[in-house]
Amino acid sequence: MTAAEPAPAAARPRGTAGRRPPGPSRAATPVLLARMAADRLSVMTGAAAAYGDAVRLPLGPKTLYFFNHPDHVRRVLTDNSANYHKGIGLVHARRALGDGLLTSEGELWRAQRKVIQPVFQARRINRQADVIAEEAAALAERLRRTAGTGPVDIRQEMTSLTLGVLGRTLLDADLGAYESIGEAFEIVQDQAIFEMMSLSSVPSWVPLPLQLRFRRARAELDRIVAALADERRRRPASDGTRDDVLSRLVDATADERDPVARRTRMRDELVTLLLAGHDTTASTLSWTLYLLDRHPEVGDRVRAEVDEVLGDRLPGIEDMHRLTYTSMVLQEVMRLYPAVWLLPRKALAEDEIGGYRVPAGADVVLCPYTLHRHPEFWDDPDRFDPERFAKGRAAGRHRYAYVPFGAGPRVCVGSSLGLLEATVVLVVLLRRLRLAVPPGHRVRAEPMLTLRVKGGLPMTVRPRD
Repeated sequence: MTAAEPAPAAARPRGTAGRRPPGPSRAATPVLLARMAADRLSVMTGAAAAYGDAVRLPLGPKTLYFFNHPDHVRRVLTDNSANYHKGIGLVHARRALGDGLLTSEGELWRAQRKVIQPVFQARRINRQADVIAEEAAALAERLRRTAGTGPVDIRQEMTSLTLGVLGRTLLDADLGAYESIGEAFEIVQDQAIFEMMSLSSVPSWVPLPLQLRFRRARAELDRIVAALADERRRRPASDGTRDDVLSRLVDATADERDPVARRTRMRDELVTLLLAGHDTTASTLSWTLYLLDRHPEVGDRVRAEVDEVLGDRLPGIEDMHRLTYTSMVLQEVMRLYPAVWLLPRKALAEDEIGGYRVPAGADVVLCPYTLHRHPEFWDDPDRFDPERFAKGRAAGRHRYAYVPFGAGPRVCVGSSLGLLEATVVLVVLLRRLRLAVPPGHRVRAEPMLTLRVKGGLPMTVRPRD
């Protein structure tokens, strides 16, 4: 058994009934479905507040088993992970995303993970700090030139930055040459959410405007992936030392005789990796800049640490362990606004979680957004307080009360790169600029595949000095 392979499901005596989780009656389904479409976060927070750590949610033909205690999270993600495959939402998003690392299962998932895992080894990731700093410095200069011209959409700027960083660090390619790629990713994510909310009940051939846009975006991403792969085949490293995701996928699919199957696999894996990789970090950075504007004393403390550690130079990998308060800030941001806000699973066999019976085939959901605000494990849970992650306060906390990158065998493969990128970009921007949300603008969360800032994040820019 490899390190990435899930452990065998824990044996469970047959006939152990367990209790049935509490929850609203089936008659509440229409109201729940309407609320789920309008405000998914309020459904989850309301269910946890009304019924506790285990809730049954009837949603049309489905019943969700929502678990919200760290012990429950450990059971699903680690102790009995082999019994839980990707569930409601992600299964349906496969029609939009294909069989990439986010949605695949079993042997296909293990093969995909084996191909890309070496790219995320610490030694290789650490070498990317300089690349990230260069990209962040270029963004800071572009933003500085907008000072006094009105608000800038920081979420869009962060999305473009993180996509560019992933292109250089993971693909060894300049994605800036493909101007349509950002919009295509937005459309793919919209389609994935549509598939999740409709449970893929709308046939793909129905000519809805959203689905027509998705077809065009999918064709554009096919074109971009093919161009990237063709360029890499034409220009491999002369000494065979290129070790990026694109080169590994080109090598891994070289023996595939069917050209359509080869292109599909390349597209599915690259689209999933880039979509999940850039959008999560962009969301974390957007929420961080918003919260630091709301809490200027925290922002000033981060700037003081950055000045002390860096002086006038760009950050390097050797600086990361010295930016302790900055790290605490990012951890607290990911507690309040985890990019991966929902973890859906499907139970393959009957199980028992926290004394509650989970039938075979049940749709199980974990919600980091509500888990990270559980009052039993977090004092004043809605308050922004980076000191929660100081060594003394964090020492006795339940290991599974905080899972911004998931846990167990399917923990996020890119977590180290994401944290490095968020840290480097944040310190470069804060050292040079002050960013502020315009007075009166309301910032709201939008739970898509990631927990984004709804409608963008307008911020005014002025030089720090």
